[in-house]
Amino acid sequence: MQVTILGNSSGGPFQGRNFTSQLVTLENEAYLVDCGEGTQHQLFRFRVRFDHIRQIFISHMHGDHVFGLMGILSSFCLKKRTAPLAIYGMPGLRTLVETTSAVCGIHYSYELDIHEVDAEQHALIFESPKLEVWSIPLVHRGPCSGWLFREKQRPRNIRPEKITEYAIPFQVIPGIKAGEDLVLPDGRRIPNSELTLDPPKPRTYAFCSDTMPSDRVAEIVKGVDLLYHEATFTNEQRMEAEFSAHSTAEQAAGIARKAGVGRLLLGHFSGRYQDEAQHLAEAQAVFPNTSIAQEGEVYRTASNLPEQD
Repeated sequence: MQVTILGNSSGGPFQGRNFTSQLVTLENEAYLVDCGEGTQHQLFRFRVRFDHIRQIFISHMHGDHVFGLMGILSSFCLKKRTAPLAIYGMPGLRTLVETTSAVCGIHYSYELDIHEVDAEQHALIFESPKLEVWSIPLVHRGPCSGWLFREKQRPRNIRPEKITEYAIPFQVIPGIKAGEDLVLPDGRRIPNSELTLDPPKPRTYAFCSDTMPSDRVAEIVKGVDLLYHEATFTNEQRMEAEFSAHSTAEQAAGIARKAGVGRLLLGHFSGRYQDEAQHLAEAQAVFPNTSIAQEGEVYRTASNLPEQD
């Protein structure tokens, strides 16, 4: 699983930053997370393929997280898209899409399925053969949900040499990978532990956009490999963070420490900051394995360092 940062700004495109958006990919599956203004530009700028996106997740209805959505939906029409597209978000999402489509005369060439999510519930929102996506109730100025991406357990890995040793028929291999023992023609039972290796640990990623620090969030994201948590302000603006229902970098790090996550990414920076050095210093004092979510970087859930493709 990997995460491409398309934008890490809050409020406006200040200091050269772009509005919040990310692309989460797992093998051939791609998921767009939030869609602030200019997201299309960022996708093209970083040469990210997005025609194979089948699901879009919108954390809340504030403009800096959703104003780029209609542009992408209409561009799919211009490209004669036929693959269905599902959008998950907060109440009001359907009205936004349907009203804008009517006013602008957008005629969809593909099936568009809109799901409005209860932001108060931690629930399974989407499921594929490889992945589950759960909602994360956040604390903001209105309905707001984060998204927990949880890879499903992969089958066990069969030892190639065992296929030869026991002349294992092809048709029984799926059962062995699912955990079954092998029964030979002479009646001997070969335990699965001898035939297979443990599969990799399922990978997890949590996206927590606009929110105050929340113990409930810390409990839901407990132990995830990679946590993105908003850090709009530094400690100097702690009172403003509380007033506007946002977090400081130090508070985001506190959630990461409490949850015991593998790595923390900070984002959603206020335009008043020319750089994120202070955010990083304050967060690393609490949770050392913290990084700034850099636009254009690709972060892998199983890695300690960002990697670029």
